[in-house]
Amino acid sequence: MSENTRDLREVKVERVESKKYRATSGETGASLEFGQGEGLLTPVELLLAAIAGCSAIDVDVATTRRSEPEKFEVAASGYKLSEEGAGRMEDIKMSFDLKFPDTDEGRKAAGMVERIVKLSHDKYCTVSRTVELGAKVTSEIAD
Repeated sequence: MSENTRDLREVKVERVESKKYRATSGETGASLEFGQGEGLLTPVELLLAAIAGCSAIDVDVATTRRSEPEKFEVAASGYKLSEEGAGRMEDIKMSFDLKFPDTDEGRKAAGMVERIVKLSHDKYCTVSRTVELGAKVTSEIAD
């Protein structure tokens, strides 16, 4: 029997300077800077990176049990729409470009990719599943 869980995850975003922000994990303390300007990923690019990164981790963990890849790249793209001044993304697509050694273990790893990509999409990748299924987002003003 399957068990349902609900674990709170938190990220704090603080302003570093004009158009530059730092996101810090409430769990690990890891951080990254983003925003608008040279050398910074925008929030939309972070969304695409989160989608690609989530599935990349799923595929990497499963395939590297067999073989280390010679090439491992996942690209995510999508169209940013503006509808009456309101923005959103649509037609998000991931492209996996993987290469494994021409060995028995490398061929086994390569043979797993299609199945693991599908499982990631259908079941394991929290990020893409949340985007596809939707999640309520609320805002509040702290005292």
